[in-house]
Order: sequence, then structure tokens, then C-alpha cells
Amino acid sequence: MSATLRTGILRHGCRALAAVSALTLAAVAPALAGTAQPAAPAAHGNPYFRTVTSTSEGTVTVEGKTIHYHAVAGIIVVHAAGWNDATDAYGPGQPEPGKAKSVPPEASMFYVAYFKDGAHPSKRPITFLYNGGPGSSSVWLHMGAFGPRRVVTSDHTHTPPAPYQLVDNHYSLLDASDLVFVDAPGTGFGRVRGADAAAHFFGADQDVHAFSEFIMQFLSKYGRWNSPKYLFGESYGTPRSANLINVLTTDDNIDFNGVILLSQILNYDNSTGLAQFDPGIDISYELALPSMTATAWYHHMLPDSSQPLKPLLAKVEHFALTQYAQALRAGSQLSATDFDTVAAKLHEYTGLPVSYIEKANLRIDGGQFEHELLAGKDETTGRLDTRFSGPSLNPLSERAGYDPQSSAISSAYVAAFNSYVRADLHYGDSMKYLPEIPLWRTWDFTHRPPGASFGFPQALNVIPDLANAMKQDPNLKVMLNGGYFDLATPFFEGIYEMRHLPMPRKLQANIQYHYYMSGHMVYVHVPALKQLHDNVAAFIASTDQQ
Repeated sequence: MSATLRTGILRHGCRALAAVSALTLAAVAPALAGTAQPAAPAAHGNPYFRTVTSTSEGTVTVEGKTIHYHAVAGIIVVHAAGWNDATDAYGPGQPEPGKAKSVPPEASMFYVAYFKDGAHPSKRPITFLYNGGPGSSSVWLHMGAFGPRRVVTSDHTHTPPAPYQLVDNHYSLLDASDLVFVDAPGTGFGRVRGADAAAHFFGADQDVHAFSEFIMQFLSKYGRWNSPKYLFGESYGTPRSANLINVLTTDDNIDFNGVILLSQILNYDNSTGLAQFDPGIDISYELALPSMTATAWYHHMLPDSSQPLKPLLAKVEHFALTQYAQALRAGSQLSATDFDTVAAKLHEYTGLPVSYIEKANLRIDGGQFEHELLAGKDETTGRLDTRFSGPSLNPLSERAGYDPQSSAISSAYVAAFNSYVRADLHYGDSMKYLPEIPLWRTWDFTHRPPGASFGFPQALNVIPDLANAMKQDPNLKVMLNGGYFDLATPFFEGIYEMRHLPMPRKLQANIQYHYYMSGHMVYVHVPALKQLHDNVAAFIASTDQQ
């Protein structure tokens, strides 16, 4: 199966994982009308490739402490891997006589950096934050989690339309670290241009090269090479982080103090959204089951919803990796008695009718569960955050047709940022901000793992990359965060992946785990945002002077 068919989308933080068509990367350009920019006349310049910055000042009170900061909004231009400036081509060689000078593939990456005033750069941590997609800007982490201003949204219901409320973020991470919110190439105020630019930037390894170059340019531009350094990635930002930290550590000789992962997926074979295309690979059903239990518990759909959640999840995790796993691996050889026993247990742990579970052959993916759990009320649960629910688009369909959580909050984030970036950061007049671009059908998931001489056209798996970085730098610390009510990247999936890192067991002590009563975008639930802030701040404080 091709990489495109085996891989889905993780929008801004896994906004919609779907089956994809076997389109080629060449189709990216027409699919991204308006995002790939041709070279502009030198006399006028292209505003999306200007590297002029805008600086502003502000204060924010974080958990009782007032922080004075200055913000810098700007663009850094990066080039495609392998470009040779001497020959206007890729790799070694001599320029062809009389050949017209071509436009090298390049990408502009928009960023907003927040620096605490009066802090010494060599002692002040700096954290690079980004969302996922692929094809997402960092607007979600910026306006929902750790920026100095935060948009207010409803906790688990649809947020009413504008005017939206923008408030001081009392849980900004500025008390612990300077912050750099980075938009991926082609998103935000960033664009790509030049020969075959889409093919050179819109792929797993191509994207990581761009982020690596961005980070090195940023460290030089702002004199932060000797600062304690951190990566913070959400959703597709977590495989980016695993891939990126390996490149930074082994290729660029830049050790980071820590990698912070939110809503992790490192191996796409573990994705419940792809299970229908991978018969015989049953692990995703096992890893999603605890999140289904948490969801049914939250909506009071379990036969016994009075049980405390965490002890219940411990039982479900054990069942998932033992009796349930054995039943799935038996396939058609499973006895009728064992089939009925497991179906009854799945009813106990999901709340779905036994008849439905049996018809599904004990295998229920995320989209089916979201559609069926509240079908009696003609409602669909969220995918990113299953605490949310909304009217079913089609009560007769097999799977959820949309994500009620995304529909509930996205408008607030986009409107709030577009207002904030112009009014407060004084950037972006006459420019169009792209919170997301549609890359999921054409993204190149081919990845060359450590030690391989070529890329593998299969489901993306960067578990070896993170393990290699941790072996190359035994001081590297990793923090994993997730929400119990996340069916885009189920929390147990992250635990399973970390337990299977191919590295000495003693390095497992370098990993922290934190889970919250929230969904994929943990910070949407304000009590969870406070916990997330406190945990991340403590992680940075414990690792910035190793």
C-alpha cells in the first residue's frame, strides 16, 4: 500500500484523520491555490518573503507573577535540502553555460517570539512550539495554550460567534521559558516558491529539514545558541519532534535539554483512523479501547458508569493487551465461546450494543465509535475531544462525518489570532493568514530512519528516531502529555510507543508521563491547562541546568 493511502491527516492537532486518495505530490500545487508564491519582482518584493520584523511590548501575570516581555513577529526564509548556491541546482556540479538562473525552492516560515525582559540569554530557556497537520500553523498552541493572550471558548459545547473574548493568559509558559511559536512552511504568513517547491517542503523529512534550518537561523539571529533549548510539538508535531530532535542531535550537533510531546503519534500503524485499511494489523483497536471507555464513562453510557475512571482504565488497559489482543490475533480461529466472552467485555467497556460489536467482528475504529455511542440521541461525539458532541450529519452513516469539537472552537481561534496579530503585534496588514492548508492528500510520508540509506514508502514511524536521539544524548529528557478523551491520538497509544523505544531500559527513566481530564487539545479545558502549565514549567525547571 502506498504511503499516501496508508496515512491520513492530523489537522492542527489531528482535526480529521481520513482515508486518502493516491494522488501524487505534483498535485499539491493546484490543491494549494494561493499558497505557492511565484518569484516577485525585485522592485516591489514579496511581502510573504520579507524578513522585516515587528517588535512590541507587553506584560502578563502568570499565576500571580507579573512578567514584562517584548514580542517579535517575523519571517525566516529556509531553503530546500541539497540546494547548491554555486550551481543553482541540487548536489555537486558545474553551472551550465548560458542557462537561465532558476528560482531555488524556498519557504518562508512565520514566527512570533516572546522574550522575557531582563533575562540573561545563556540562563533563560527557549522553547520552539508548533502544531501539526500536516499543514497547520501554530495558532492553536499560541492562542489556546501558552501565548500571553488566550481566546476564551466554551469548555465542551459550541462557542457562540463573535465577538470573542481575548484575555490575559494566566497559564502562559513565559514564566518558565522564552517562547517561539513557529508556523510550518506554507502556513500562517509563510509561503513556498520556486521549482517544485511543494515536493521539496511538503513531506515528513523535507519538513524537518526546514524546521532544523529555521531553528539554526533563529539561534544565530537572536544569540540563543547557549540557552537551554526545548521542542514542544502537538499531534503531527510529535512525529515532527521525534524526527527533528534526531536530526538536530546527530546531524546538526545541537543538543536540546528536552522534548515535550502533546497528544502523541509516532507510528501511524497505531492509528485507529487507518485500521480499516490495514486488515491483520489490530494493535490500533487495542490502543484506542481505553479512550473509548473514558468517553463512554464521561457520557454515562457504560453499564456501570459509577466506577472511578483511573482504576477502570487500568483494568481496560490490561484487558486490551491480554485477552482482547489474543482474541484479535486468533482471527478466524477464535472459538465461538471466546468470541462471545470478548464481545460481552467490550460491551462492558464501551457501552455499545453486543449485537453491534459482534457485527463489527470485535473491531471498532474511532469513527464508528464516535457515530454509534450516542446514536440513540442522534448525536455524534467529538474526535479530538470526545467530551464534545453535536447533531449527527447522517444518522444512517457508518462513521462520524465531522468533528463537533473542531466545529465548536476553530472560528474563535482564527478570528482572535487575526485580530491579535494586527492590533497587538502590528504584523500582517494586507497579508492573508492561513491557519491550515490542505496537505493531507498529497503529503509525502516517506521517511528515512536512522541508519537507512533510503526512505520507506510505508506508514510513518519515527520511534527509531526518538530512540536514536536519546541514545546519542543520554541527558535528553522527554515529557509525554495526553488527554483521556482523545480519539485522534489515544493516550494509551503514546504509552505503548514509549514502552517500545529501541534503547537501553535505563533510558526509560528520562521519560515523564502526564494525562488530563481533557481531549487532544488538552488546554481547551482550563483546569487541564493549569495542570499542563505547571507540569511543563516543572519539567523545564528540572532540566534547564542539567
